[in-house]
Amino acid sequence: MATILNRNMLRGAALGAVALGLGAAAVGGAVVGLGLYDVASTDQHFQLTHSVLEATMRASVRRQAAAIRAPMLDHLQARQGAGVYATRCAGCHGGPGIAPQPYAMSMQPAPGGLIDAARKWEPAELYWITRHGIKMSGMPAWQFHLSEQEMWAVVAFLQRLPGLTPAGYASLLDTAMATHPRDAAPPLPAATVLSGAKAPATSSQPAPPDARRGKLALTQYACHACHMIPGITGSRIHIGPPLAGIASRTLIAGKLPNTPDNLARWIRAPQGVDPRTAMPAMGVTERDARDIAAYLGTLD
Repeated sequence: MATILNRNMLRGAALGAVALGLGAAAVGGAVVGLGLYDVASTDQHFQLTHSVLEATMRASVRRQAAAIRAPMLDHLQARQGAGVYATRCAGCHGGPGIAPQPYAMSMQPAPGGLIDAARKWEPAELYWITRHGIKMSGMPAWQFHLSEQEMWAVVAFLQRLPGLTPAGYASLLDTAMATHPRDAAPPLPAATVLSGAKAPATSSQPAPPDARRGKLALTQYACHACHMIPGITGSRIHIGPPLAGIASRTLIAGKLPNTPDNLARWIRAPQGVDPRTAMPAMGVTERDARDIAAYLGTLD
């Protein structure tokens, strides 16, 4: 009798679990398919959502950054970092006496002020966040847009930020811009670089093309915002042509023989190849363009 009772209890528990799973799937399907969830950024997340995402992010960053060893950071690096911060970070995060730009104020989640970042995070963790960004937060990865020196300079600046008054920040920024004029404005677009403007010196022995790095570079230059690319997740986009099978195409843009060098040239300065194309120059560096071309070369 006890055995039969136990079997009935197990069967009932299993059926209950199945029913619960089916019910959850039905609710989830209704939320997704019927548009029941309000995705408007004017509708706040639940506090539980914020708390869970925050805890997950903190644990993830600390784990991922555990093996990074921060270099010694001095006031000269902090001064350079002030310039980089002003041109790349302050628009979203603000600064002492400086409000974020209007587009950042209504983002969900809102980009936090970084006045106390050095009190919450170790230098290696701040570097990791700057380099890799944070998913689903609007925080971009700067790996392909700042040098190693610039990323560590930002960390050096953030370490000194808690003690800066608005006047101190303005003074440091003035000095930074005078010392590091490159940080006073974003880099020149690729088309300008290719047209004859002086570019930073590069190594005489460039790294060989790296398809794996090129796949990551595609996401960091937002190529998947216009193109559907095998191996890159995102929305179904039909602005630019899909890139599946691009390696087997004879011509690039109907003009150039499909070689890695020509593909890198097209990626960097498309309007230099075809003035009528709507594809913009995205500021892709020579190395990144070659790596992207290497990945696209795998898409037979």
